[in-house]
Amino acid sequence: MICLTGVIENHELQATQGIQQRDEAWHHHKAFNSVMRHGTITAAAHNMHVSQPSVTRLINELENSLGFSLFVRQGRGIVPTVEARRFHQAVESAFINIERLDEMAAAIRQTSTGKVSIGVIPIISITLLPQILGQLRQTEDQTHTVIYMHNTPSIVDAIRLQQFDLGIVSRSPPYEGVHTLYQRSLNYVALIPADHPLAESDGQLDLAEVAGKHEFVTFGNVYPLEMQGINPALAEQLQQNARYSVANMLPATALVRETGVPALVDPFSARMSVEAGGVMVRPLVQKLQYQIAIITRGVDTMTRETRMLADALIKALDDDTIIRSLAP
Repeated sequence: MICLTGVIENHELQATQGIQQRDEAWHHHKAFNSVMRHGTITAAAHNMHVSQPSVTRLINELENSLGFSLFVRQGRGIVPTVEARRFHQAVESAFINIERLDEMAAAIRQTSTGKVSIGVIPIISITLLPQILGQLRQTEDQTHTVIYMHNTPSIVDAIRLQQFDLGIVSRSPPYEGVHTLYQRSLNYVALIPADHPLAESDGQLDLAEVAGKHEFVTFGNVYPLEMQGINPALAEQLQQNARYSVANMLPATALVRETGVPALVDPFSARMSVEAGGVMVRPLVQKLQYQIAIITRGVDTMTRETRMLADALIKALDDDTIIRSLAP
């Protein structure tokens, strides 16, 4: 009686071994081709981003497999044998074809698709992103941009699954399975109603001095504990004296204006609120850092439209005078 499970496992093992053998052969021939192209083992190792002994080992293994020598020593260097020159003609031809396939694949990836999808955290969806899309529209860009508003974990998951082309998130990389195109740290600030006692000065605000004296808008059990650099005792004091607790920054900025209660907010929320009027911003003595990052599945998979949008976002984050003034 034949055991079907054993047959399947044997086929899977053979398939795995076949893949491994092809992979090893690829590295052997690549090392040989690199030495022939660059003339020395040292140069080949540099081109392949491996050590010199690794290239030497690959060449020796290939010679054993082929049954003839590929190089002989001459002085301090090596020269290819007659057999190596004949063999290299076929190897070089194969690698040229592979390189052409890689170039074709890259061209296909970067070909205009006319569409780009981006996942963004809420505050970016109503501040930075519309500004950038408006600028791109002035360049006669015809890209159809699809915008999805989510929290950071959802955006990271969607990027990993290739559901979005780009993502703008608010936590510090690295994220497994995605590529970080850009990241920077900015400082949280105090957003204060214009008629509030704390608005009488525009200097740095020491939270340790005012946390027990004034009410603040806080963020439940998530913020400000998640603000990088905050003292846990200070965070607890802010929570205890909180008048309002909200889930994200958007209602916090509205509460500052409508209720007269200050809040600790990110730079983008601060900018939006200051432009609307009725509030002012004070930097904090405590350096509470807000992280912003632009992520994608991989640089090689980015289309022309995706690269254009990413470049515009990065330029805006680097050039914005208000945002730059809030950098640590």
